[in-house]
Amino acid sequence: MATIVPRWEWRTFGARFGVAETRFAELTPGAVQESDELYFLGGAGAIAKVRADLMDLKVLREVDANGLERWEPVMKQAFPLPAAAVEKVFASLCLATPPLARSAYALDQFLDEVVAPGGALQPVKVHKRRVRYTVGGCISEFSDVLADGRPCRTIAIESEDASAVLSAVATVGLGGYLNTNYAAGLRALLDGAPERYAVIDVGTNSVKLHVGERDGVGACRTVVDRAELTRLGEGLQETGEISPEAAERTAAAVADMVDEAKRCGARAIVAVGTAGLRAARNGAAVVEAIRARTGITVEVIPGEEEARLAYLAVTAGLGVSEGSLVVFDTGGGSTQFTFGRDGQVDERFSVQVGAARYTERFGLDRAVAPEVLGEAIAAIAADLSRIDGRGPVDALVAMGGAVTNIAAVKHALTIYDPDVVQGAELDRAEIDRQIEMYRSRDAAGRRSIVGLQPKRAEVILAGACIVRTVMDKLGAGALTVSDRGLRHGVLAERFGA
Repeated sequence: MATIVPRWEWRTFGARFGVAETRFAELTPGAVQESDELYFLGGAGAIAKVRADLMDLKVLREVDANGLERWEPVMKQAFPLPAAAVEKVFASLCLATPPLARSAYALDQFLDEVVAPGGALQPVKVHKRRVRYTVGGCISEFSDVLADGRPCRTIAIESEDASAVLSAVATVGLGGYLNTNYAAGLRALLDGAPERYAVIDVGTNSVKLHVGERDGVGACRTVVDRAELTRLGEGLQETGEISPEAAERTAAAVADMVDEAKRCGARAIVAVGTAGLRAARNGAAVVEAIRARTGITVEVIPGEEEARLAYLAVTAGLGVSEGSLVVFDTGGGSTQFTFGRDGQVDERFSVQVGAARYTERFGLDRAVAPEVLGEAIAAIAADLSRIDGRGPVDALVAMGGAVTNIAAVKHALTIYDPDVVQGAELDRAEIDRQIEMYRSRDAAGRRSIVGLQPKRAEVILAGACIVRTVMDKLGAGALTVSDRGLRHGVLAERFGA
């Protein structure tokens, strides 16, 4: 057997790969190969298969900090397979070798006399159609697979250079997907493991986790959807930096959510960051601290991209496709707007109007006089001048923690119910009622309000004022609430779910 240098390998399995499919379609394909192979599942530390009448065995030599695996081919042996080769297969898989009665085994004899009686190895018939590409100097394959009659697709990238593999994975849009070797992928497929994906949204006020599960026809159901208020942007307005305490709260929340996503069996975990990380001078350092703690790199996305993904979530979740539509997403540090018509985006942008900013500037975390409230609303209106003269519109949809909490308070939800909040209608009178209720109470008093998330008590007044001001400027008497936010848009685009 010729000398072979072990390669670092990365692989993922799934039915669809979202943006990665578009990236591969833009590449020039190389050779296309079809093969029928027989994999043997069982044991650990090696992968054994029969292809072209050869026993093909490779052994796992190393796993790096990024989860890449370095595999070394150690056998390509024709049948009849010598007894010594059979022993090597079982030893490489960390399995006891069964009694061997022959000096060599034809394939049928190996299956009937060695594999079948012991049950330690499970043979799996696999048909592959592999299309080869080159990505950043790495070997890459996009394959359609049929394993014991079950269809799947898999993408592989490999090279002797681990850093080149990671770069190629990012280039094709698969950053965040967890590395899954062939044996593990086949086991999950045959066990009927659900196809689950996770998105973590690191916002200025809160960190949100969404785990979605895709069914056989491409529809997605929610497995987990929760938020934790970490107040990443606390003090950012005054200092221009994220405080060590806020960074620690946020990193801890992200780490907890990464662990939860893995427990749920997520095949990929993507984290995105928004206004707080965009604005902070030390945003990159906070991103690095999160990566060091969790292994996940938070992608800090531009405000315009945030707006586009939010619009995608709304149109998919509410089925709004006709007439003029404005979608706005209020956060702690900014608000994203997307203007569209008949399902097409005309314009999208982000403005530095967020609940945390005005809470700190006007002291809206406590009861305030009507005059102070008026000053805050006037400041919000001035900072929202970019949307002046654009109304009225056929449909106004709002998303974000402020508006979902307002909807939960309207419906007096003792336990948050996304199905009640999604599609809820809020008119000006209801928002005015809640603004007055929050204005006249301090944070402790607000926490007693049924439906309001306790940790949002400090920022809810500013958030409600932003929502009301947007309605005024766009001439909307009412709006529709979307519980589906940025994380759902990322899920749809990255994973086709």
